[in-house]
Amino acid sequence: MGTATAGLTTTKAPFIEEAKANGELYIRQPYELYSEENQEAWRRLYDRILPRWRKYANHKFLEGIDKLALDPHNIPRLEDINRFLKPLSGFCAKAVSGYVPAYVFFDCLRQRAFPTTITIRDVSKLDYLPEPDIFHDVAGHVPMHTDRVFADVLVRFGEVARLAAQMACEIKNEEERIRRLESIIKAMARFFWFTIEFGLMRDNGDLKVYGSGLLSSYGEVAHCIESPEVQRFPFQLEWVVNQYFEIHHYQPLLFIVDSFDHLFSRVDELEHWIKEGRLNHVSPGEPNVNEQDLKSFLSAGLSN
Repeated sequence: MGTATAGLTTTKAPFIEEAKANGELYIRQPYELYSEENQEAWRRLYDRILPRWRKYANHKFLEGIDKLALDPHNIPRLEDINRFLKPLSGFCAKAVSGYVPAYVFFDCLRQRAFPTTITIRDVSKLDYLPEPDIFHDVAGHVPMHTDRVFADVLVRFGEVARLAAQMACEIKNEEERIRRLESIIKAMARFFWFTIEFGLMRDNGDLKVYGSGLLSSYGEVAHCIESPEVQRFPFQLEWVVNQYFEIHHYQPLLFIVDSFDHLFSRVDELEHWIKEGRLNHVSPGEPNVNEQDLKSFLSAGLSN
């Protein structure tokens, strides 16, 4: 599949295109296909962001970097990552060929597997990320998975997704079922965005970053803490689930949790709100719920 010279550059990898054409979501990591340019991209990304991690990242993230023994010089092998990760939290990094429909993604988390992109951004465009890459997924997300409380938050979120799918499919009227489910998926996506991807946390009295979208961005990991242009507020579920977001620029609004236990309790609250019907009419706007995401929830609900 593919050629060694083609490399595994995001949007330019024959190996990935062939996997997608064959309908393969879960794949192997063909380490032999990484080019020297791919390895150089990893080195540059890691080297320039490390000082900012030390300054701005939550201490659990920094501990995770050490526990995973991430190599600053070479793209990690997922099998090596998993050797360190599984004993700590039961999680593993699971290679995928590209976009994972929402329910499938959340259900992977429930089963302690994290869908992981294996391509890496172009070495000439380190700040441009057309879609997730292995630096975002492995260097941004996976170190947090070494902390069992945080890992349990992800599992809990997957359980909430399963409940949402089951409840939606109990609604007899098809139009109403789809309308409610779209609202709930939108609310869950916003929750995930403002916590797992772009969350801030109090850490020994200081404001630190734990969200992976921030931790994998050289520019934004500093901007989110230092810039007076960013609004930072204590986490409020009613605000988070009704707040739209846009993905193509630095985030102007972020939310702060007190601890991972606090975050876990907010996922519990999210579940209660689904049961009470309080997410059936969240505000419109981004993110849009695409057909793949909607179908993934509907098919899961009907099969359970």
